[in-house]
Amino acid sequence: MCGRFVLQHEWPAFKTMFDLPWDEERGRNTQARYNISPTQEVLIVHNDANGQQAAETARWWLVPHWAKEMPKAAMFNARIETIGTSPAFRDAFKSKRCLIPADGFYEWTVSDDDGKKAPWLIYQPGQAPFAFAGLWAHNSKLDVTSCTIVTMPTAEPMSKLHDRQPAILDPTVFKEWLDPKNSGARAKELLENENLDGRLEFHRVSRDVNSSRFAGKPAPEVNPL
Repeated sequence: MCGRFVLQHEWPAFKTMFDLPWDEERGRNTQARYNISPTQEVLIVHNDANGQQAAETARWWLVPHWAKEMPKAAMFNARIETIGTSPAFRDAFKSKRCLIPADGFYEWTVSDDDGKKAPWLIYQPGQAPFAFAGLWAHNSKLDVTSCTIVTMPTAEPMSKLHDRQPAILDPTVFKEWLDPKNSGARAKELLENENLDGRLEFHRVSRDVNSSRFAGKPAPEVNPL
């Protein structure tokens, strides 16, 4: 799963990853964020009505276009196994796929020392910027644009920490993922075969991050694994 993530790189660090109108995007304020939680506003990239990439903010907790009220069920992750059939996600998976910029995310294990939750920061080599595969929706009745992160079974080395992980797409397939002309079957192939999840690294961080109210940069701790 993915319940918290990090965006500490400034927006220009993502310039080579996306095909955006950078003359317009240059002034976007993307200050470092170290503990982004569900229901908070996040940055997403998707195709606009003309098939061009566009960036905007969205609420991280999907609100389907047909919903009459804000969903109470957990909608911040969408499982790869059911995104094509679940009423909550199937419309977005068909035509509203997005990318969610990040450079790290958190997962928790139970410490053998005291039985309490121990947080881990997970990232790409060199803490390079990347993007989660996501889905988005706009609900005109509730006037909210929202998103969710696609998750899938873990690969090594992430399986040491959890049995699920977010799908981190290879930038070479971003355009294909975003294009609604590509079928759901092809989109699933991209998730399964064109991801960077096998390259993940991680280290323990302080338990400050266990609180969603903590907004600072957590200090690293010695890895027990």
